[in-house]
Amino acid sequence: MMNPDFIVVCLFCLSFLYASVGHGGASGYIAVFSLAGVSVPVYRPLVLLLNIVVSASAFLQFKKAGYFKWKLIIPFLITSIPCAFVGAKFPLKGEVYNILLGLALVFPIARLLQLGPTEKKQSKELPLISGLIFGAVLGFAAGLLNIGGGIFLSPVLILMGWASSKQSAAASAFFILCNSIAGLISIKSQSFFVAENSWIWFFVAVSGGFLGAYFGSNLYRQKTVRYVLASVMAVACAKLLFF
Repeated sequence: MMNPDFIVVCLFCLSFLYASVGHGGASGYIAVFSLAGVSVPVYRPLVLLLNIVVSASAFLQFKKAGYFKWKLIIPFLITSIPCAFVGAKFPLKGEVYNILLGLALVFPIARLLQLGPTEKKQSKELPLISGLIFGAVLGFAAGLLNIGGGIFLSPVLILMGWASSKQSAAASAFFILCNSIAGLISIKSQSFFVAENSWIWFFVAVSGGFLGAYFGSNLYRQKTVRYVLASVMAVACAKLLFF
């Protein structure tokens, strides 16, 4: 069982880091709660709620800085929102759930270590059909895995040359916000429990997210923090996949 103080520190750092690149942090929160032994009925709604608040903060900061483009995100949202709603209706349990979550964590770890796609010098127009198809797939995966899907969208936007890194961050933040709301609405009728420390976790993560969004949209990110957090998530990924 992870030390309660260490959980707080991890949540703050993860929310700071994820918000700095336009993400809500769901995959990171899941990693921390998994290592801490927190049950799924406790952390599932909390992760989505944190995703909503943190990604909203990131979206507002990046939009204020001038990086948000409606035409870049609308095609994805048309199909991702209903698909996220449907995906959240199929909660995974046991070994399958752990394996899929562990594999999902590989994406943010690679991004944190800067192993993902490199940014192209010039962005090209997003084809409508491609946006609709990617939106449907990423939205369903987001709902199924209880995340916002930004960890998948960002690499796609950069790899395909549809957006710069900060344009990708702004689009991903809004993508996560919408899909997380859809997922939370979809699971509202399911049974959940509220842990004694939930309000502390919420406050800490939101605070870290606000600061991270400000630094990411206006200042910079630190490689040392990114590598340390990538290591923590790699441990969680290994735990989910192999133990």
